[in-house]
Amino acid sequence: MQSISHLNQTLRILCTQGHLKEAIHILLTIHNPTVDFSTYILLLRACTAKNALSEGKQIHSRLNDSGLTFASNTLLPNTLIHMYDKCGSLMDARKVFNLMTEPNIFSWNMIIAAYRRHGFTQQAFTLFCQMQQTAVQPDEFTFSTILPVCANMASVKHGSQIHGKIIRCKYQFHDIVMNTLIDMYSKCGRIDNARELFDEMLNTNGVSWNAMITGFAQSGFLDEALRLFEKMSHKNVVSWTAIISGYAQNGFVEKALEIAKRMQLAGVKPDSLTFASILPVCTTMGALEKGIEIHQKLIETRFLTNVVVMTALIDMYAKCGRMEKAHKLFDEMPQRNVVSWTAIIAGYAQNGQVGKALDILNQMQLAGTKPSSSTFVSILPACAKMGALEEGMDIHQKIIENGYLSDVVVVTSLIDMYAKCGSMHEAQELFNKMQNADVISWNTMIAGYAQNGVLDEALSLFKEMPHRNTVSWNAIIAGYAQNGLVEKAVEIFKKMQWTDINPDKSTFASILPVCAKMGALEQGMELHQKIIQSGFLSDVVVTALIDMYSKCGSIKNAHALFEKMKPPDVASWNAMVAGYAMHGHSKDALKIFELMKHTGTNPNHVSFVCILFACSHAGLVDDSCRYFNQMTHSYCIRPTIDHYVCMVDLLGRAGCFEEALNFIIKMPIKPDSVVWLSLLGACRSHKNMQLGDFVASLLFQLDPTDAAPYVILSNIYARASRWTEAQKKTDHSHKHEIHASLEKLSWKMKTIEYIPDTRPVLNDVEEEKEFLVDHHGEKLGMAFGLLNTPGEQLLQLSITFQYVVIATLQPSMVPRLFREMHPVSIISDMDNDHVEIIGDDK
Repeated sequence: MQSISHLNQTLRILCTQGHLKEAIHILLTIHNPTVDFSTYILLLRACTAKNALSEGKQIHSRLNDSGLTFASNTLLPNTLIHMYDKCGSLMDARKVFNLMTEPNIFSWNMIIAAYRRHGFTQQAFTLFCQMQQTAVQPDEFTFSTILPVCANMASVKHGSQIHGKIIRCKYQFHDIVMNTLIDMYSKCGRIDNARELFDEMLNTNGVSWNAMITGFAQSGFLDEALRLFEKMSHKNVVSWTAIISGYAQNGFVEKALEIAKRMQLAGVKPDSLTFASILPVCTTMGALEKGIEIHQKLIETRFLTNVVVMTALIDMYAKCGRMEKAHKLFDEMPQRNVVSWTAIIAGYAQNGQVGKALDILNQMQLAGTKPSSSTFVSILPACAKMGALEEGMDIHQKIIENGYLSDVVVVTSLIDMYAKCGSMHEAQELFNKMQNADVISWNTMIAGYAQNGVLDEALSLFKEMPHRNTVSWNAIIAGYAQNGLVEKAVEIFKKMQWTDINPDKSTFASILPVCAKMGALEQGMELHQKIIQSGFLSDVVVTALIDMYSKCGSIKNAHALFEKMKPPDVASWNAMVAGYAMHGHSKDALKIFELMKHTGTNPNHVSFVCILFACSHAGLVDDSCRYFNQMTHSYCIRPTIDHYVCMVDLLGRAGCFEEALNFIIKMPIKPDSVVWLSLLGACRSHKNMQLGDFVASLLFQLDPTDAAPYVILSNIYARASRWTEAQKKTDHSHKHEIHASLEKLSWKMKTIEYIPDTRPVLNDVEEEKEFLVDHHGEKLGMAFGLLNTPGEQLLQLSITFQYVVIATLQPSMVPRLFREMHPVSIISDMDNDHVEIIGDDK
């Protein structure tokens, strides 16, 4: 008996002194140890404190062997659930919960909170509903856990139902519950309900006031927020920060600074959140000048002695692209912490200087500061974006050296980096080794396979997921949509609607482009109605709706939506400019672009692609050159290959071949095949055989297997009635297969009563005329497309309207022609010069 008592005492002492591994070693080495109930509780709590999942599982195994897990009461299984939750293994926590015959209120509260913490809001709500079907009644902790779930789901309907339950359970006077209710209504946009509750509270405290002020501020009711703030008798740092943040986030930086000065005079010391709420606004608004003004005021008010303030400034300058200034501030810091080092490392990484970021990471370690998990998480996305696999692998090694390979967030970032660099094997290996993979890890893997076009693996993982959330569905829908399998994307979206998981704004933002791609206006309008009913009319979704209506030919609906936006963001402006340009309304596109600048929204690189496209298709050479210069000089935007293509296309269309060629030669980046194809297309339009020959020869060198230059060059000669040369120019490494496919295409066309239009052909012999039309460049291109496009993939074919292969077909003939040869559903106008043929499920 004494030995048993001594064993338990030894284990308890080791736990309380932090020697968990030694305690586990003793537990595992003694045969059939008799460890009492309270000692197991101490051991499990020690595992929770140290995030020791592996040791926790070993103790659980011993508990199962001893038969103690479910032997007495719910305390041991509840402790196990808590341990697994805190150690990141939600699946194990759920297994323990499922084995409980009569879980009590603590069991339910812990499992609901665990699902909420791990991002499974829908499943957390489902568990709450299941609890209500038992005899267990919710308490204040249950309500304060489930109400934020409703806020995260933006489900005021569920929140209101729980409000009713709170009244029935007589918790309507409980301060914590009421404060959480106020927060829920505020975040769901029901500010009136929140204010009504606040006014009815008998004992409002600082938390209640702060929740109400934050609610008004986040909803844009700044006057109400300020009025309530002024009424507060005891304002703390949270109150001041809430009102400062409200003004800053709504663009009133001057007012935010004024209140910050009042805060200082009131003797309230700002915390990191105070400054974090002001300076990032300068980043998101692109208001570097405002940021510099804040910097100056911080110098005047002597706030720059604070390491948090200095770090916030470094972050602001870095995100505005001013790395020299950021680094100067970093060098001037009297003391640095891990957050300061992380800010400068993240700055270089976000500005595309991953090598410099790695250098500073090395300096950080030499200075004796250990990187945090956030340090690695801040640098890995830059590697992912740039495809910098080698640098990413270096960071992987440093993560191992610093002991963060068990951190779920870090490993998930590593998986994302490998996936975006195309190394799915390494991503899968990391994922397989994860003991505590959460929903984000699963979603990252699914998105990785989808982005790399490995849709079978993405779908397989999706089906294997123990718990799916909205992001999981979004990832698989977006994967199919982005890989051109639009019908499959729609099919999965429909399946999602049959589940208890509701679509969110990202779901709609993914599925709306599918409708645009399919030209499915009716389906897009149905989605629009669902979006209104769901309350997801955010800027991102409205922009996707504008784009959908534009591409489906309903520019009036697009403009009506745009007019309702208060105010439109840059993406919405871009969608509207692109929509007008796509429909050939270049003057309207230019008017919208100028209005965007006039209202204070700075155009980005996409804006200039849209406006240059509009100018190109309207032949506005002078306007295009002016906008190109504005982009580089007034907005400091470095042109990308897309901007150069637009300019070459414009000059070529206008017949300015010398200027176009000089423009390409002077490009600071190497012109790719798209640039040269744009010029070759212009040579076709203007029958410029000499330059066409030269440009085509360059394209043949870049990619001898590409059929496009052969097709276009053939057309140039055909337009000049030089038929022999035209036929020679169609020689291609796959010419025999192409001609066989073409014969099949021509035969199919004749079976649906197609009569070739030979009027454009100037040859006198009718049979030769028909042969030449049948073997026209665009038809050869179509044959090559049919030959090389797998049956389940999207077939896209760019065809000029003057010689479009289907121009002489009746609209009803088109699906009949292609349905038997390749999955095709519709032909949609992409712009004034192109047609797209998309797969059909009919």
